[in-house]
Amino acid sequence: MSSDAQVVTVDGPHGARAVRLSSPARVLWPEPGITKLDLARYIIAVGEQFVRANGDRPLSLQRFSGGIDGEQFFSKNPPKGAPDYVRAVPVVYPSGRTHPQLVIDEPAAAVWAVQMNTIVFHPWPSRAELADNPDELRIDLDPQPGTDFADTIPVAFELRDLLAEAGLTAFVKTSGNRGLHVFASITPIREFLDVRHAVIAAARELERRMPTQVTTNWWKEERGERIFIDYNQANRDRTMAGAYSPRPLPHAPVSCPLEWSELAQADPRAFTILTVPARLREQGDPWAALHEQPGSIDTLYSWWERDLADGLGELPFPPDFPKMPGEPPRVQPSRAKKPD
Repeated sequence: MSSDAQVVTVDGPHGARAVRLSSPARVLWPEPGITKLDLARYIIAVGEQFVRANGDRPLSLQRFSGGIDGEQFFSKNPPKGAPDYVRAVPVVYPSGRTHPQLVIDEPAAAVWAVQMNTIVFHPWPSRAELADNPDELRIDLDPQPGTDFADTIPVAFELRDLLAEAGLTAFVKTSGNRGLHVFASITPIREFLDVRHAVIAAARELERRMPTQVTTNWWKEERGERIFIDYNQANRDRTMAGAYSPRPLPHAPVSCPLEWSELAQADPRAFTILTVPARLREQGDPWAALHEQPGSIDTLYSWWERDLADGLGELPFPPDFPKMPGEPPRVQPSRAKKPD
């Protein structure tokens, strides 16, 4: 073992494990001076809640060669040399290819990912053994230029009520940046395209209720100063930063679950690697009950079918996806060929 390596002990469901950290003093976040060892200790401190939110799911690791200002890349297949308590499951990507994807089942596996220079953890919305059928409906509230976090708050409350009308219980977390993520537990009986359509239906309904505050326009030039409902985050192989995952921003923020009662006064900059462990000890996990009562997307899907009957069709997919049935042209409106 090199002289600058350190072994940390991580408790878990199978007892304590020793995880070796190389370069533990490497500074990852220069502004607060947070090191690789600090990050490992953070993951240990929030390990139970972290695994509850992100475990048993196909997972992508956003890895950095140095600190948050260094080169970064996404790792999906388990890196070589993974310990035997880190597993993988086969998943199908939008291209139709099948590859193994990493799965975390205990805090030690997440600490090992830190050893592999992971900063952001991106879990799929489906479970490892049923990867084709999401068990989470996820909606990304993305502030556009001219808007900020405060503008997402009334949108999130309206979305909570809308989902309740559809029979779903909404949970909210900060994105770790400027936005909010709203999740609802669903029974995993429909595949990704159906869930995407349910998200589009919810987004369109939200847009009708808040037309000056919300947009579903895919093209940035058409969004204006509104909150974009990023429905494409509901696609297969599209992920958001997981609950309690750090983000690579200067103040070391965390994507932090909130109680609805605290959202109106929430400051996303207050939830960091340095503050979230104490918050969990004092307040508990606002998402502990997320999956206790899964709901159905049937009502949202009926809204999708209603909109189809009214002439509202499919919306654009990301540019790396194959052309999808019913999809409009992937051409920026200002560059589209005008009819003669």
